[in-house]
Amino acid sequence: MDTSTFRMLHAMIRVRDLEASLDFYTRLLGMRELRRKDYPGGRFTLAFVGYGDEADHTVVELTHNWDRDAPYDLGDGFGHMAIGVPDIHAVCDGLRAAGATITREPGPMKHGTTVIAFIQDPDGYKIELIERA
Repeated sequence: MDTSTFRMLHAMIRVRDLEASLDFYTRLLGMRELRRKDYPGGRFTLAFVGYGDEADHTVVELTHNWDRDAPYDLGDGFGHMAIGVPDIHAVCDGLRAAGATITREPGPMKHGTTVIAFIQDPDGYKIELIERA
């Protein structure tokens, strides 16, 4: 099988409060809301956010089940998403000032030299920030 034309399209996470999650990913992380669609028959909404058009970029699908009140069990299988940033200290300072939760302050990764930090979205999903020049 030739996989040379395959590419990653999106990662999906379930969110309890769609508007809070959209605010986090767009206002705090600078993604754009690319599209949103309600599915009344299934009582859910799909919203796609990302840094570029889906034709060229991998995006995040936020799935909001309308009747869900309880937090989701994040389990221990999912690790995190990662976003490259130019100045991790300035980014974390700005995110902290905007109310984001920093769960690991910027610093070298364990057993390595890459500078990373972790933040948490409104549902508790971890997002790794990786300093990239």
